[in-house]
Amino acid sequence: MQPRKLRYMANLIIDIGNTRTKIVVFEQEDIKAHTTTDHLLTGLKAFVSRHSIQHIIISATAQLTSEALDCIDSLPCPVLKMTGQTPVPVNVCYKSPQTLGTDRLAAVVEAHEQLPGQNILVIDAGTCITYDFIDSKKNYWGGNISPGLNMRLQAMHNQTARLPLIDTLGEIPEIGYNTETALRSGAILGVQLEIKGYIRHFQEKYDNLSVFLTGGDAKKLGISKESCIFADDFIVPRGLNRILEYNL
Repeated sequence: MQPRKLRYMANLIIDIGNTRTKIVVFEQEDIKAHTTTDHLLTGLKAFVSRHSIQHIIISATAQLTSEALDCIDSLPCPVLKMTGQTPVPVNVCYKSPQTLGTDRLAAVVEAHEQLPGQNILVIDAGTCITYDFIDSKKNYWGGNISPGLNMRLQAMHNQTARLPLIDTLGEIPEIGYNTETALRSGAILGVQLEIKGYIRHFQEKYDNLSVFLTGGDAKKLGISKESCIFADDFIVPRGLNRILEYNL
């Protein structure tokens, strides 16, 4: 028996990040379904078969495997493979758009859509931490990239002879009292201070600044709600959906 297709006509968003792939179905601006999978896109065809998909956009931060490319090519709808040069509803001032991470651009597009006419800093605390700025005239200037939490912990282990590999779960004292807490506090408090420093710098430089914080590690960092807007996990898929609609 074939899976029953849902009646609405929708867009399919495939967001391939460094560590996971998000698949999201939108009907206009509403999320109708979502799932996560691996970089091989396992289960994608079955997921698509349950929905009445009209158009598809794919954004890939990670290198696509041949299996993933074959899966994408076999999808039954037109597929927009996003690059840094894909037309978007903001002005891209980045000097090398061909190397721009499309997830960064999508997040900026969505942030601007939510708060038009404001200066916006988008911080994504994922595998890497990205800081992206779009001004009140919707000029996207680019941003900075630094190591994420797990990358910092792994680097301290891999680049030294004796430091152990630890995770982010556990005590985070202001001053580490053993090797484990010294590593964890050094990484987590270091990221906290880095983010707070960026926010303070941009607030001093730009009036009417709003800050979006998102990413898998965002809630681990103890950043106050008074200093930023905690965007949901779908800010990038929402931005990709807007970019897809812009290109139809």
